[in-house]
Amino acid sequence: MFGPRPAVVARELTKLHETAYRGPLDALAALPPLANPKGEIVVVIGPPAGEAASEADAEQALREALSRLSPAKAAAEVAAALGVERRALYRRALALKGAR
Repeated sequence: MFGPRPAVVARELTKLHETAYRGPLDALAALPPLANPKGEIVVVIGPPAGEAASEADAEQALREALSRLSPAKAAAEVAAALGVERRALYRRALALKGAR
């Protein structure tokens, strides 16, 4: 269901027999010690692998951000949201502003 996300399965945290297993979630599910765990268990699951935003997605987000922000702020916002290089977005934002 969650796929091969990074994860930690911790047992008996803050106690004498504390154990932690780290690895991909699907591999942790197959570990024999975790088949029938005893005690208090905590499972921490990492975020899914992100897909790179397409140029069309970045362009659309940049146009929307430019409708309410300056080119610098719009580029920074879209770069943070989509994980795209800010400088390239800023150059594109300036070109879009000049085309209006």
